[in-house]
Amino acid sequence: MSLGEHPVRASIVVTDMARAAAFYEGVLGLAVVQVSPSADIAEGARVYAGGRGTLLNVFETPAAGSTRSTVATWYVDDLDGIVAELTDAGAEFVRYEGFGQDARGIGPRAGGGRIAWVEDPDGNTHAIEADS
Repeated sequence: MSLGEHPVRASIVVTDMARAAAFYEGVLGLAVVQVSPSADIAEGARVYAGGRGTLLNVFETPAAGSTRSTVATWYVDDLDGIVAELTDAGAEFVRYEGFGQDARGIGPRAGGGRIAWVEDPDGNTHAIEADS
């Protein structure tokens, strides 16, 4: 038996759950499945529902820091619509020098398709990708 036969769930660490919840719920529009403690932090963890039964763990820990690489990728059919919707909700898309992104932050994806990046309040980077 290998791990490839089992579901996997991404986990993202944050320094302030209330601030993170405002981003993941208010900006990204994710639905909360569960709220629980994180170590000794009451209501310091949340599980969010994703498409096709996937889940995303977000939890607070004093050891949280930011990473400069992508921690989660969302695969969408309508990148333009999602970027517009998230921008209207307050998301600020990251622009990287030399990536050929347009004014909205959308650029070409390596291997084809298009991509945009958005960071949560702790600097965790999320990619949003589409095949066209």
